[in-house]
Amino acid sequence: MPTRNPLQEQLLKAGLVKKNQVAQVAREQAKKHQGKGPAAPTAEQLDVQRLQAEKAERDRAIAAERNAQARANELRAQIHQIVEAHKVKRAGEIAYRFADGDKIKDVLVNEPLRAQLSTGTLVIVRHGDGYELLPRPAADKVAERDASMIVLDHRRSDAGSGNDADDEYYKQFEVPDDLIW
Repeated sequence: MPTRNPLQEQLLKAGLVKKNQVAQVAREQAKKHQGKGPAAPTAEQLDVQRLQAEKAERDRAIAAERNAQARANELRAQIHQIVEAHKVKRAGEIAYRFADGDKIKDVLVNEPLRAQLSTGTLVIVRHGDGYELLPRPAADKVAERDASMIVLDHRRSDAGSGNDADDEYYKQFEVPDDLIW
């Protein structure tokens, strides 16, 4: 039997409370002291929890942005490394013209390089402020990482045009040998 304080004893003797009421109060006080009763969160605690949740969400968004930026930097570095390792040395006096966006650019090439460019064996990629020639396998690796780096690729542009009927029709006309644009 739990010990009662003198006030509880006096109230029991006077008949103002019953034994089970005293026991109930004793149990409630014991729960408070042991911390078993769920404490309702105060408004300040709710505000602190809300602010912590908002901060965690902001931190997650910042971390995701940093990860995306790091991934983009990694892809740029990989592209740079691929271009530097596989670029074809340009030589010649023939200006090979191509469109980069809304501007016409040109690179100087010789006859074999021009033939490879026109068949799609070589591809022109943007590299820094200039352009480089890459063989098809290296250009495919660059396109996997960032297709916008590919400036001229005759195989891909021919595959999407779908003008086979036009090609058949124009085969009947002979193109002069001195016509190079």
